[in-house]
Amino acid sequence: MAKTRIAAAVLALAGAAAANAQDNVLNLYSARHYQTDEQLYAGFTQQTGIKINRIEADDTALLERLRNEGKNSPADVILLVDAARLWRAQAEGMFQPIQSKVLESRIPANLRAGGEDGKGGEWFGFSTRARIIVYNKVRVKPQDVSTYESLADPVNKGKVCTRSGSHPYMLSMIGSMIERNGEQATEKWAQGMVANFARQPMGGDTDQIKGVASGECGVALANSYYYARMLRSPKADDREAINKVGFIWPNQQTSGTHMNVAGGGVAKNAPHRDAAVKFLEYLASDEAQEYFANGNNEWPAVATAVSKNPSLQSMGKFKSENVSIGAIGKNQIPAQKILDRVGYK
Repeated sequence: MAKTRIAAAVLALAGAAAANAQDNVLNLYSARHYQTDEQLYAGFTQQTGIKINRIEADDTALLERLRNEGKNSPADVILLVDAARLWRAQAEGMFQPIQSKVLESRIPANLRAGGEDGKGGEWFGFSTRARIIVYNKVRVKPQDVSTYESLADPVNKGKVCTRSGSHPYMLSMIGSMIERNGEQATEKWAQGMVANFARQPMGGDTDQIKGVASGECGVALANSYYYARMLRSPKADDREAINKVGFIWPNQQTSGTHMNVAGGGVAKNAPHRDAAVKFLEYLASDEAQEYFANGNNEWPAVATAVSKNPSLQSMGKFKSENVSIGAIGKNQIPAQKILDRVGYK
């Protein structure tokens, strides 16, 4: 009888150990693909002992995988880039609401979405990137392109370049304009933009900067980290291009520069929910926030985190907008309708 009890106890302990080992895992689905994130993940494992199993793909592929996996998805945390994509995941029920005093105290309210009465949330912005205006120093006067709205003015006819209006970066910016100015004013702006195009929308943000440098475009929109990346680039053609352009923090006298986010949340059916919350809280730590800023030229979402990135520091301080990322995400639907009506491809 005693031997039986001992054997049963040994089996119970073995089972508990196996369960604990199983819980010491985090399944991460990430659309981030930056080498510096390796240090980020290693820091979390070192602090917590939780091993990260990572699947990386672009946002579209990850969302499709999550749809196909459904309730059987092993995902614990989902990291995506851009408020439009994060909102899409929320709208499709891919996140679950969580409450965390750490996240509520460190992540600003406008960078949390899906919570009620300022508490909790379904997804959180952990790093920010600004939508700047880049202009050709020879062709364009800075005072003519000091705001997003000014890009639609007749003085800039034949000078404006952007990537596709349907790209999430553009949809998020237009979603912010809808929130600030209303749909009618935003549609009028979009009409002016189409009238001022130097070429049909095409390419990525680096292409916009190079188009401005070559003189094909007089002015363009780009995310700040593309500009900072070219500032740090060892390539001669990048340095040559960046010397021919200037940049502006738009809307400094009014609403501030539009900010987008990279962020994430706990997956709807996360098998390791506690580990997932710990990971999100870690992403809000000063240590993790500095990795975001110094590694991929993004700004920390947390006020106490300090960026030591020389390229970002050289760009100076600026006033950023204070628009809810949740509202920006929701506004992508009316934003797309506006673009369709005015022929902004």
